[in-house]
Amino acid sequence: MAKRYHCPVELAVDVVGGKWRTVILAHLKEGVHRYGELRRRMPDVSEKMLVQRLRELQEAGLVERVEYDGTPLKVEYRLTEEGASLGPVLQALYDWGTGRAERTGTAVG
Repeated sequence: MAKRYHCPVELAVDVVGGKWRTVILAHLKEGVHRYGELRRRMPDVSEKMLVQRLRELQEAGLVERVEYDGTPLKVEYRLTEEGASLGPVLQALYDWGTGRAERTGTAVG
């Protein structure tokens, strides 16, 4: 039986909640990235955590892992159509975070 939610926000947070899932989605909103690129953009996340969160996002149907033959194997991550539908939400979070940083004098970047 599927989990029952009492509020649409509860469902949304269950799927994309947590610091790293949202950050990964924000980076992939900008375009396709290889694992190493994501790692460089997110220096504070451990490799284990990044792999785990990418897998969770794949299982949720928001991120697609594409492998290309070669030596070494080339792997890219991109948003699925469902993941791309989060674009306006991610942009709103980005804009709010930018404004918050300006209002509070918090360094970002």
